[in-house]
Amino acid sequence: VKALLVCSSGGHLIQLHQLKPWWSKHDRKWVTFDLPDSRSLLADEDVAWAYHPTTRNVRNALRNLLLAVRLLPRWRPDVVVSDGAAVAFPFFLVARMLRIPTVYLEVYDRIDSPTLTGRLCRPFSSLFLVQWEEQCRFYPGARVIGGLF
Repeated sequence: VKALLVCSSGGHLIQLHQLKPWWSKHDRKWVTFDLPDSRSLLADEDVAWAYHPTTRNVRNALRNLLLAVRLLPRWRPDVVVSDGAAVAFPFFLVARMLRIPTVYLEVYDRIDSPTLTGRLCRPFSSLFLVQWEEQCRFYPGARVIGGLF
């Protein structure tokens, strides 16, 4: 399996890194921000650096869309996996256009309301996962997998 793992740095990266028993068995590429925590945690990984900040930054959103348009057809993963944040959306959008399956994992610490990225990526997700049963009220039909921490 060729997996493209897309996430912001910090907690999002840590949560996806918790899936190492799965992703370590597959050919993979990461898309995240070029920050010290990402460089450290992904030192031996194949990484494409995304543009940040993404919050309310239209320029970087467009730059990440162009990154997705260039990267996805060239590398052609079997699946795109993300837990957010905003960097995920352009990759899910382009993956859907290319008919590449996508898996979105809603973050662990958001049980009182849905995340913006979760709401944006949901229509483009082949599989939508949550870590708490309570999150299903915002995402009916989501699959509960339990907490990664």
